[in-house]
Amino acid sequence: MITNKVKILAVEDDRSIAKLLHTYLEREGYAVSDSDTVAAMRRTVESTQVDLVLLDVGLPDEDGWSALKWLRARSDVPIIMLTGKNETIDKVIGLELGADDYLSKPFEFRELLARIRTILRRTEKAAIQVEAPADEKISFAGWVLDPTSQLVKSDDGDLLHLTQAEYRILALLVRNPGRVIVRDDLMSAAAGRDWDPMDRSIDVHVSNLRKKLDLDPDLPSLIRTVRGAGYMFVPKRN
Repeated sequence: MITNKVKILAVEDDRSIAKLLHTYLEREGYAVSDSDTVAAMRRTVESTQVDLVLLDVGLPDEDGWSALKWLRARSDVPIIMLTGKNETIDKVIGLELGADDYLSKPFEFRELLARIRTILRRTEKAAIQVEAPADEKISFAGWVLDPTSQLVKSDDGDLLHLTQAEYRILALLVRNPGRVIVRDDLMSAAAGRDWDPMDRSIDVHVSNLRKKLDLDPDLPSLIRTVRGAGYMFVPKRN
């Protein structure tokens, strides 16, 4: 039973799906609000607290990608994309733009609930850690990772914007320099589930991290690919 109700915003223009989502999630103890357009979503986000967004890709006034970019420019609120096509490109685009997770329609409501609970547990854990005794900060290649605040900053103090999944992957890699981290462990850290060989989300998250962290294109990446295994963090690149 959820006492302080988590507020979920379902952005879905299919009324039958929206109604099912609303009924199911309210029965599970969440407070649910609905938007059937991107414009309505923006009004809701600007006027009320939202703890998690379920965002459909196909919306009548704008597509879900522009909605996702708008949200990410303003908030780190967890976002699960609901895609109407089981196509890799839709999933990759969503992850590249900062979505935390995705589900292809039609989906099982129990699976959606499991994804929501996993993301919210990690969000709650992050909030608790801010109040916990400070862990040792980790410095590498001009960056500083602070496990207490779960922030990454440059040596000059500039904040590096990371999604929750990107931060969790980076933290796992940084804590294990020179060690191969397999995709199963990276997926567990990022999304709390096992890796599927057909799932490209880990590769997309790592690609995003490289773009953000590797400031000198003439140097090898901080995150090396280990073919057939996973990835390795190599802080010394000279």
